[in-house]
Amino acid sequence: MRKEILALIISLGLFIQLKAQLVSGPMLGPAELRTVKLWIEVVPGTKVDLWYWKKDGIADAKKISKITSSEQWFSPLQFVLTDLAIQTEYEYQFILNPTSKSKPTIAQGSFKTKDLWQWRKPAPDFSFLTGSCTYFNEPVYDRPGKPYGGDSSIFLTMSKEKAAFMLWLGDNWYTREVDYADEWGMWKRASRDRASPVLQPFLRSTSHLAIWDDHDYGPNDMGKQFILKETSREVFKNYWLNPSHGMEGKGIYTIWSYGDVDVFMMDDRWWRSPDNLTDSVNGQLNKDKIMWGHEQLEWLKQSLLISRATFKIIANGSQILNPVSPYDKLADFPYEYNELMDFLKMQKVNGVLFLTGDRHHSEIIKVDRAGTYPLYDITVSPLTSGTHVFGGPEKNNQYRVLGIDQKQNFGKVTVSGERGKRNLKIDFIGVNGEILGNWSIDEGMLKLK
Repeated sequence: MRKEILALIISLGLFIQLKAQLVSGPMLGPAELRTVKLWIEVVPGTKVDLWYWKKDGIADAKKISKITSSEQWFSPLQFVLTDLAIQTEYEYQFILNPTSKSKPTIAQGSFKTKDLWQWRKPAPDFSFLTGSCTYFNEPVYDRPGKPYGGDSSIFLTMSKEKAAFMLWLGDNWYTREVDYADEWGMWKRASRDRASPVLQPFLRSTSHLAIWDDHDYGPNDMGKQFILKETSREVFKNYWLNPSHGMEGKGIYTIWSYGDVDVFMMDDRWWRSPDNLTDSVNGQLNKDKIMWGHEQLEWLKQSLLISRATFKIIANGSQILNPVSPYDKLADFPYEYNELMDFLKMQKVNGVLFLTGDRHHSEIIKVDRAGTYPLYDITVSPLTSGTHVFGGPEKNNQYRVLGIDQKQNFGKVTVSGERGKRNLKIDFIGVNGEILGNWSIDEGMLKLK
């Protein structure tokens, strides 16, 4: 009995010490076959030990240590665990400002590495979560009037969902006028919103990956002209655990694969020209009006060609297709839009779906194409920011297959079925876990006939 009480006292002491130095996290990043990434933010000047071990094997725990400088503004830390076993569950514990006797006592979180299924067994069935537009109210800096941020308990609901990962679709936090005027403000917004207590259980519950849109990149509708774009990229790299961040120090695009799904995570801000730049010059499409930029679009095209995924999901902050939307979408950048559409048709690329955010409503847009399969744009929004009513030219959008307005929601995408008959289903789920709508498609419906 005395040993149990002593263990309880030690655990309680470690918890109090952890809370004193912890800003936010831990957050789980991508879990691969033999590696995984973990993230935590601590008070500057804190030393951090990360212990990890195979489940039920705490006696063989391994340790990684990092020390932060007290002169830093903020101290987000990333840890890469390597040489892990395939399809194995691990547990971990962070100890902050450890003493020489500090060793792990209980698991703070857990993760499981991927299975090596290729050439060995059918593709796994799995689910992932997705959504966009997260606004946490901060009245002193928010616009006067009704708070823009909604019910943040949606993240507690999401934390209870069984999912392989969460894909954040942009506007993952909202910079205000006090943020995007200087570098410190950009870092502060990310740190402040990430530390929201309601978010912490969700950060630990599954792997997290992200793209950005204008509000977490900088000011509203901002693109390549943003003077703090380099800072924005550094903040993004420090607060997310994506596999990579663009190429040659530009942008944040990357690819993430799970099972027989490839997710092409696009950057719609780094190269973006102003939305109101003219579409054409002297009767020719304006090559300078771009959303993605030449090098990123070329990367996407070449990556699609070598992909063998059943479903090829192109994730983007702004919508792609919506013909009647008066707001920004790739179709408003006709030079790039036509280039992508022509490429998909000419190269006979199967399995393409678009997954987007931004709009403060959720919907599925279908656009038919002559001589090939139709394209679908699945928009999931908002998580906590303001909602609106379908109106104007979009009120009775003839291209809309499914629509959800005036409700916070997230998406749960499930991929299942036997080889050759795989199915992708999305459930749109409300704050309290209620199903607001769903839609599904078989792989055969995304193939050239």
